[in-house]
Amino acid sequence: MNSRLLVTALCVIAILTPASAQTPDLATSARALGTPEIPGLKMVWLAPWGEVSKAHSWRNIIVHQTEGPAGSARGGAHEQAKNPTRRGVTVWVETDGTVYWAVPEDAIPTHGDGANRNDNKYIDNGPTFRQVLKNNSIGVEFAGNFPDVAKPASAEQIAAWRILVRVLQARYGIATERVYAHNWIDYKDARYCEGCALATLARQWGQ
Repeated sequence: MNSRLLVTALCVIAILTPASAQTPDLATSARALGTPEIPGLKMVWLAPWGEVSKAHSWRNIIVHQTEGPAGSARGGAHEQAKNPTRRGVTVWVETDGTVYWAVPEDAIPTHGDGANRNDNKYIDNGPTFRQVLKNNSIGVEFAGNFPDVAKPASAEQIAAWRILVRVLQARYGIATERVYAHNWIDYKDARYCEGCALATLARQWGQ
């Protein structure tokens, strides 16, 4: 093959090759140690990742929305880092899409209220009633729905969530149907359905 044909062939390959093939695989990033760069995410590591085999056995993901103003995820994450088992979560997401990993993977923050929903209002609560609890569920908190608690997540948060949920699933082997909104498993403020839109998106993306 002469040089002109070779250049042409390489150009065709470059055009036909998906952009995703040119970036690190998310599944690979999800199994990393320390404070890895995760493509598409702005991560602030307050606690590094260790060996996945030594992480807590997370089986579910619970999506929360904190009733705080824009900018409150940073403060919440730093407070969580000081006291990992306080009421809160492992991962915090700011309105600009910044993700804060707040505590070590073997720490169990206090979140959720015991999977007390058994009315099947949103989902079949048979598999969740008294089953989807803080000790088997990693929590993700989205900040910024104050003073309007019904305010949806920002476009930046949704973009970050699309990647983050895939990373969490890949790292801990969590099935798509095990992504839950807070309000699907626990009784919550009647003014809005906490985490419901984000959990629904995660399940749709995983189909």
